[in-house]
Amino acid sequence: MTSDNKQINKQWRLKARPIGEPSADTWEYTETELPTITDGELLIKIEYISMDPAMRGWLNDAKSYIAPVQIGEVMRAGTVGKVIESKHEKFAVGDYVAGHNGVQSYAISDGTGLHKVDPNLAPLSYYLGVLGMPGMTGYFGLLKTGQPKAGETVVVSGAAGAVGGLVGQIAKLKGCRVVGIAGGAKKCKFLVDELGFDAAVDYKNEHVKKGLKQACPDGVDVFFDNVGGDILNDVLTQINLHARIVICGAISQYNNTTEVKGPSNYLSLLVNRARMEGIVVFDNIKEYPIAMKDIAGWIGSGDIKVKDHIVEGIETFPDTLMMLFKGENFGKLVLKVEG
Repeated sequence: MTSDNKQINKQWRLKARPIGEPSADTWEYTETELPTITDGELLIKIEYISMDPAMRGWLNDAKSYIAPVQIGEVMRAGTVGKVIESKHEKFAVGDYVAGHNGVQSYAISDGTGLHKVDPNLAPLSYYLGVLGMPGMTGYFGLLKTGQPKAGETVVVSGAAGAVGGLVGQIAKLKGCRVVGIAGGAKKCKFLVDELGFDAAVDYKNEHVKKGLKQACPDGVDVFFDNVGGDILNDVLTQINLHARIVICGAISQYNNTTEVKGPSNYLSLLVNRARMEGIVVFDNIKEYPIAMKDIAGWIGSGDIKVKDHIVEGIETFPDTLMMLFKGENFGKLVLKVEG
């Protein structure tokens, strides 16, 4: 191994399952020497780590679409980095790879779940955002589940986040009227002025139901929901006949210490013969290359703009993760391993 490989591996591990918001007691920070790789393995120097709301759900010891992170394990996270040593036939030193290699500065992999990425085609952080899991979520959630048609009104909650910002821009490309719900005047201005949304509702400073009525005079045909809670309930009062509600996430509910708050206005689904459907991005994994090609094309043509929010230093992980739940991130939140 080269001297570069003998560096310390900084890792964040799950120490205790949180009740409500994760705290300092949730995590254990460890530093270990790098083990030697064996045949069929490769060593990755992780450069960027994805911060995603789904990470909160992975901490719960409950049945879900993916197994929970176990106590003592390195925290699961999407990553992108450089291969610095390889005994694997498919990966060479110098390759850049994306996968789920956890909140650590180095990872040993047998290649499972890894795919090569090209840093010359797009910044590495894009492979964790618009060209990664959030991008795939927005693309398939809107187009396959939401099925927007030209002339329809699409509403997106969490619109200034990684998924929401992309959903709104794709909906515009498909000829829809697009209304975003976000927190704060700065985010709402960004949605309209920079991303091309038709209107934005500031849930922190205005009455959401009134704001929606004004922004959606013809009602709501597709609602792409990232937050759940009261906002989902408010949008349900505005939906049209045969509306589609895409349940992507419920960030407002993830740190609840009481039961998740469900929509009391759900009978609007019955009256309007509407459909509410949950999505999990991994269901579309075979079609990822199609989505990546489309999204990369839209970025290249200037039809889609990308905003990353990069925080430096793996040591900041616990605080950086909590930015998601406080609405402090502006765009796709990414942790840069080295400050």
